[in-house]
Amino acid sequence: MSIKRVLRMVFKDFSVGPRKPFFIWALLMPFALTLVLQFAFGSLFEPKPRLGLVDLGSSNITVAAQELDGFEVSLVGDVDRLKELVENHDLDAGLVLSPGFDDAVRDGEKPVLEFYISGESLAANRIIIAVTAIEMIREVEDSEAPVQVETVYFGEEGLPISIRLVPVIVFYALAMSGIWVPSSSLVEEKEKGTLTAMLVTPVKINEVLASKWLIGFIFSVFLASATLLLNQAFGPRPLEVLVVVAVAAALTSMIGLLVGVYSKNATMLFTLIKSLGLFLFVPVIFYLFPDWPQWIAKFFPLYWVIEPIWTVSIMGESLSGVWFELLVALAITVALIPVLLLLKKRILT
Repeated sequence: MSIKRVLRMVFKDFSVGPRKPFFIWALLMPFALTLVLQFAFGSLFEPKPRLGLVDLGSSNITVAAQELDGFEVSLVGDVDRLKELVENHDLDAGLVLSPGFDDAVRDGEKPVLEFYISGESLAANRIIIAVTAIEMIREVEDSEAPVQVETVYFGEEGLPISIRLVPVIVFYALAMSGIWVPSSSLVEEKEKGTLTAMLVTPVKINEVLASKWLIGFIFSVFLASATLLLNQAFGPRPLEVLVVVAVAAALTSMIGLLVGVYSKNATMLFTLIKSLGLFLFVPVIFYLFPDWPQWIAKFFPLYWVIEPIWTVSIMGESLSGVWFELLVALAITVALIPVLLLLKKRILT
């Protein structure tokens, strides 16, 4: 096998890749999914309490509210505008601080606090805003609360849905680049006859397969890493994450190569990818529903790469905690090589 010829074919595919629809689709798909799932569904499932303030007397409460974490605080110019925003559900709640509000509180008076709540706001957000407002007023009064609240958590702390969606996006990054790109490229070469033309030259079939696998591997590492980075899920161990991503790319690219070798034309390729995609996607579902029996996911090959990505990037653990999963993934990759060598005869038939 000539490494020089393999690299030339890789360079050729990357140079003409931007002109091919499957190449562009594979490149854009993970970024489009990130946009849809994280920004749309993330904001839907994890809305921040939105509080509007009309301050008619330079209250310290306004300053404290603007420093709150996990809130969207807006300063509104007048009361009528505040009412309009709350009625239209542009704000969950609104506070009107009258002139001299802070002094009245410190003098023991009971000034009127206008508090508007949107009928469409979440009950949780109403409670959070109400309790926070009372706490800020107590700070102005410089008095202690009559009770001290101690929060006790039972069970494991749940991860937000935006984090649990990361394996879904990473799966598509690996599937589109590792499976779709090499298989589509190989089938296109078959249909156009360029593969047959190459094989009458000194280029060997094993060199062609190695170049297609390498394309998928490079593309997978790049897209999976970019997806994790875009979703702020690269974790505290970026070099170890790259090792895990490389193992995942090796496995998915080998699967893509097998699909490409087995498929005689684009119709068969689409059918195989649709059928195989459902099978490969199954382990990702278990990260969305952690209460399901997790051992079931181990029967599916991509579990052994998705689990290490989740553990190292999301959970921040080291490679020592996922060495067995990575070993299984590498074993599956190596075990597929003899299958590939048996099927390569289909390329010429």
